[in-house]
Amino acid sequence: MNLQKMMKQAQEMQSKFAQVQERVGVEVMEGTAANGLVKAVVNGKGELKKLSLDKSVVDPEDIDTLEDLIIVAFTDAKNKIDAFAEGEMKKATSGLGLPAGLKLPF
Repeated sequence: MNLQKMMKQAQEMQSKFAQVQERVGVEVMEGTAANGLVKAVVNGKGELKKLSLDKSVVDPEDIDTLEDLIIVAFTDAKNKIDAFAEGEMKKATSGLGLPAGLKLPF
């Protein structure tokens, strides 16, 4: 493989990565816990953008459970964003001849 071809492929890959990062960055996903009583919205950068709590889960005598439910909802949303990003990256890199299972930084 010649150097020019490798450089061109590297530039294509860099451009595709930037496009994927832009798409994922504006995406938002909602995660839930306790059958939707706790909802967390996370953007593609992993930032918590909104948290919704049903009044029935707010018990001043049981803050530990509420904290756990918030973590579960956030984690659910973050996992959805991560899966979306991984899928977008696979689409973007298909046809580039990268080894299967290569984990690319995001």
